[in-house]
Amino acid sequence: MRHSFTIRTLRSTPFACSSETSEAETMAAGPPVIIWEHEVRRLLHYRELVPRLEEALGKFSRRDSAEVVQPVRTTVSLQKHHGFMGLMPTYMEKDGLLSTKFVCFYKREDGSTLPAVQTTVVLLDPEYGNVKAVMDGEVITCMRTAAASAISAKLLMRPGAEVLAILGTGRQAHSHYNLFTEMFPFKEVRVWNRSREGAERFLRSVGGAVTLCSSVEEAVRGADVIVTVTRCTEPVLYGQWVKPGAHVAAVGACRPDWRELDDVLMKEAVVYVDSREGAMAESGDVILSGAEVFAELGDVINGVKPAHREKTTVFKSLGMGVEDAVSAKLVFDQWKANTSQQP
Repeated sequence: MRHSFTIRTLRSTPFACSSETSEAETMAAGPPVIIWEHEVRRLLHYRELVPRLEEALGKFSRRDSAEVVQPVRTTVSLQKHHGFMGLMPTYMEKDGLLSTKFVCFYKREDGSTLPAVQTTVVLLDPEYGNVKAVMDGEVITCMRTAAASAISAKLLMRPGAEVLAILGTGRQAHSHYNLFTEMFPFKEVRVWNRSREGAERFLRSVGGAVTLCSSVEEAVRGADVIVTVTRCTEPVLYGQWVKPGAHVAAVGACRPDWRELDDVLMKEAVVYVDSREGAMAESGDVILSGAEVFAELGDVINGVKPAHREKTTVFKSLGMGVEDAVSAKLVFDQWKANTSQQP
């Protein structure tokens, strides 16, 4: 259920071990700010997010613990509800940034009205350890995921790409459509969804021209860039349909036994990931196909590995805590700036 509240703070008493707690410590351990979804949407913008996310991906791939400390996502099975809860902590020492995201994701039946993903991001003070802000993570997750996919396309797709295909029509499909059509001059956008109703709803909700396709093959044949944002747990995109030199940004299938892409595509393409450790632990597309991971996206950003634009490429996106941390800091900084301007 979505709340209609505006930003507020929680009433709480700072924890102290002794009577010698300083005024500065008391202030630092004050009540956290609560930032709801509509406020996150107002405060977070792609023009600031994309360059900061690109920088953060580069920092992550340098494996410098003074820049980014980020373990692989920890998950807890929610067996009764056919889902998982993931915990995604990140510490960026030089940036003074400490955060974690709680994400619950589910394998829903077609037509289910329940959300497939629910997320909350918590921003902490790394020195005092207190919670500074708690914010709805839905917009953050959608926007930072689309931003990572767009960065992969900027680095890996062939120049002059004209046709974009999107498989899926949920929230991630919307965020990818919005950013990809803003960043790149595609001449045609094709969309496929299992449910024709969902595809038509997507068509009504977007501002630009979209071609609805009745099959995945119809959507992806001849496409220059393909974005997969489905709930599929079995392959839906087959390599025989993908034209040589196309770029695929694969966002769904975030469990080791879930897949969106078939063996042919995974083995013939040059595979890039956000996190090598994450892909080897969580990506069914990588694990089950036995495909070799060529590089992290940050390796390309850092100039360590080449961008094989001339070849078919796959960016397997699993999402990382560092992406959420950078996004949450942008939201919180914007909130502070707006608050300081109020009379």
